[in-house]
Amino acid sequence: MGYVLRVRLASFFTGAATASFAGLYILHRDYKIAQESFTQQMNGLHESLDRRISSLEKLKQSETAEAVQATE
Repeated sequence: MGYVLRVRLASFFTGAATASFAGLYILHRDYKIAQESFTQQMNGLHESLDRRISSLEKLKQSETAEAVQATE
């Protein structure tokens, strides 16, 4: 009886350890995928914001140039 119990306990703990490692691997992979997705979204927002700022700066420069030409 003692031998069978030890074998069953060893099998149980081996299975639990394997399941834990598999679960941690899956969670780590999901975390990396979510982080990459979030990073891509933030990069897209930064690029959009940079384009908008650039277009506003160009608009301001052209308005300033027109104002200078009008005063001459």
